[in-house]
Amino acid sequence: MEGGNSPNLQLQQLPLATTAVSVQPHTDSFSYKENLIGALLAIFGHLVSSIALNLQKYSHIRLAGSKDPRAYFRTKTWWCGLFLLVLGELGVFSSYAFAPLSLIVPLSAVSVIASAIIGIIFIKEKWKPKDFLRRYVLSFVGCGLAIVGTYLLITFGPNSHEKMTAENITRHLVSWPFLLYMLVEIIIFCLLLYFYKEKNVNYIVIILLLVALLGSMTVVTVKAVAGMIVVSIQGNLQLDYPIFYIMLVCMIATAIFQATFLAQASQLYDSSQIASIGYILSTTTAITAGATFYLDFMGEDVLHICMFALGCLIAFLGVFLITRNRKKSVPFEPYISMDAMPGMQNMHDKGIAVQPDLKASFSYGALENNDMPEIYTPATLPIVQEQHGSKGVSAPPYRVLEHSKRE
Repeated sequence: MEGGNSPNLQLQQLPLATTAVSVQPHTDSFSYKENLIGALLAIFGHLVSSIALNLQKYSHIRLAGSKDPRAYFRTKTWWCGLFLLVLGELGVFSSYAFAPLSLIVPLSAVSVIASAIIGIIFIKEKWKPKDFLRRYVLSFVGCGLAIVGTYLLITFGPNSHEKMTAENITRHLVSWPFLLYMLVEIIIFCLLLYFYKEKNVNYIVIILLLVALLGSMTVVTVKAVAGMIVVSIQGNLQLDYPIFYIMLVCMIATAIFQATFLAQASQLYDSSQIASIGYILSTTTAITAGATFYLDFMGEDVLHICMFALGCLIAFLGVFLITRNRKKSVPFEPYISMDAMPGMQNMHDKGIAVQPDLKASFSYGALENNDMPEIYTPATLPIVQEQHGSKGVSAPPYRVLEHSKRE
């Protein structure tokens, strides 16, 4: 009887095994759905943030070019831009709770694409079609490459999903790969900071690499905080664990120091260089941190990893072409520029802002840019030397001719 019952038992276990296998595709489809939700939230957030920043920039430009005495924070355009900026940042923040870190970070190329398109649409200068294509062909090619790279990133991005509970985050925090990564990152950061502060080595790569190393820790903590908030909303409270507040403090601190180094870089280098180099370095370090802390690429096949890396490279090239063709902004020229005089300090001398550095320009009047034609160049006053008969009286060596109405 026992021998006869054993085949029946084996036959009864077969449907259970089949049912267990059929659950895995459902889990995979749900994971891809979460990836899509996170990617759409990130794209929406970066797009809205780009529109918001351009609105605020437009508000500043309109006030500078008019006689309106109001401050910028008293205009509706600036407040509308601030509202959209907060909305966009909330969209990007919430996207980290759904999709892997390595997928969300490269999607910041959307803001560069949106800024380029907005700049072309709202351009004030009129060009002939031949000049327009010659001037903006790199921007069009860069936008196309960035869009293709974004598509590859979303399609072949990592599909690892894990509940951001306090237990899981603590387990990742004390894992030996992340501890080794943190040790290497701290050593590199301290060396770069020493050369930057003590040796005055202020290359753009060094400053932006400091920003990128801080940014990698920022995005790691952002994903932890956002994920624990979402898990708490779903019913499993995580806000009473100490690890949540540790991650929150680290997120705020690294974001503040990151903004400080970015402000220092913006004083020394052009915004287009900061955008392209900063995007490449920040994305690379953030993907490395996500792969080390959250194990984003665990279980992924070689084809998906190679296609994801190809998408990153194409997006890098697209952002580089967009920012390379961006017209450099000329600062608002003051009424009297004295930086052409030898021996005078400018803003690059030991960080002392004594006078603006405007490429040795010496002019009178307030000009919005230096691209004015020659007929609009400021007139110079004729200066002649005056001879005095008396030797004992000291007089100024020069005098300005006064033109009368007869002349």
